[in-house]
Amino acid sequence: MKRGILLLYMSLFLFIPQIGFGYDNSTLQRMIQESKTRADIVESTQKAVVHITIEKRVKAGMGSQFPDNPFDHFDDEFFDRFFPNMRPKRYQPDRPQEFKQQGAGSGAIIDKDGHILTNNHVVGNSDKIIVKLIDGREYKAKVIGTDPLTDIAVIKIDADNLDVLPLGDSDEIRIGETVIAIGNPFGLSHTVTMGIVSAKGRSNVNITDYEDFIQTDAAINPGNSGGPLINLEGKMIGVNTAIFTRSGGYQGVGFSVPINMAKQVMNQLIENGEVSRGWMGIFLQNITNDLMEAMELKSSDGALVAEVTEGSPAEEGGLKRGDVIVKFKDKAIRNADHLKNEVGMSNPDSKVKIEVIRKGKREILTIKLGSRPTKEFAMSGLPGFENPLGIKVQTLTPGLARQYGYDRYDAGVIITHIAPNSQAQNAGLRIGDLILEINSKPVNNMIDFEEEIKKVDIKKGIMLLIGTKTGARYIIVKNSD
Repeated sequence: MKRGILLLYMSLFLFIPQIGFGYDNSTLQRMIQESKTRADIVESTQKAVVHITIEKRVKAGMGSQFPDNPFDHFDDEFFDRFFPNMRPKRYQPDRPQEFKQQGAGSGAIIDKDGHILTNNHVVGNSDKIIVKLIDGREYKAKVIGTDPLTDIAVIKIDADNLDVLPLGDSDEIRIGETVIAIGNPFGLSHTVTMGIVSAKGRSNVNITDYEDFIQTDAAINPGNSGGPLINLEGKMIGVNTAIFTRSGGYQGVGFSVPINMAKQVMNQLIENGEVSRGWMGIFLQNITNDLMEAMELKSSDGALVAEVTEGSPAEEGGLKRGDVIVKFKDKAIRNADHLKNEVGMSNPDSKVKIEVIRKGKREILTIKLGSRPTKEFAMSGLPGFENPLGIKVQTLTPGLARQYGYDRYDAGVIITHIAPNSQAQNAGLRIGDLILEINSKPVNNMIDFEEEIKKVDIKKGIMLLIGTKTGARYIIVKNSD
């Protein structure tokens, strides 16, 4: 019996190499060749990927974490992006204390001059930036420019013999296409993961103001931010920016800024140090099935003009409330966010042709774009920021209460979006915070919020009661200008 079993094992051992664990030889050889080709792509591209460490000085008395906190090497924005339910409690000492806070991320070298493409949330507001190459060389970097509205930044190092990562065309990628992410998750230098393009054109993710994300299931974790998403041609087609997570780690959903959007921002930052954006002065909304039926439209594609700002380029160009914009510069418009991105990525003072449906008829208009107001809280096409806080809110529902752990509260409004550089952001408010009161007046729903926010004076300060999982705290929001 034992001899029979031994002979069986031997026959299997001899048979396995011939079948290749279920594959014939030609299939197995093809798989091996594909694997080696992928390894060649990684070997050539990861030379242009860098590890970025940053340092900034923070005053503990301004609401930052206590220096001895074990999570201090991550800042608040890091926690909101990757650990939304694990942010450390803020420490408020009697006297302000200044300490160093460290963070880490990734980037890609995009030219021989030493320019590096990364995320704004990696290098923005940093006092010191160190870039480490794959060969171990380290350099101090300087910030060339940052753009919080797309979370894109460009830094520069003075170095020779640099490998450059070629840039691809993100408009050409397809859902299901294989992609590779390279970065430094948790400080593990030049880690490589692979997946597919899960979706394109993701917006309303509430990460940045201009959103057109590539969604991927290639594993992205803290430290991957700013690193490249690469196709099988070895070209960068996205900048890895964020993950969707409830645990703080990878859960199969990552987001990358398309390289075509990043390139437009990057080129302006390198040339001018800042980004200028086109502006029409309109508020937009998506076309629902009910609106499509009521307006007798054949499709829900396009963006509905809900309001035209007086004296704006849109008004001067003849655009009217109720118009449905279906084309912008000969490009078909999918929805309101798509149009907002197209306008924002266009040059101010440029003349553009738009096609609209007005009362069932198609018309062509020419509009000379203006420049997006720098102090404006509200993005063109994002109504809801027309308040001194610069936030969007939503009435607390039982579902939202369970999602955010607010079962102890039965009323309030949850912050769903915060405008960059707004009074709310400067005061430390975060997406997911629950507003219970405004200046001691109860806020049970969005109607209460809109009513009370009209009465406030931002110069004198606004006192908000913010609900948390463990209790509540007061925050004063005051004009920081």
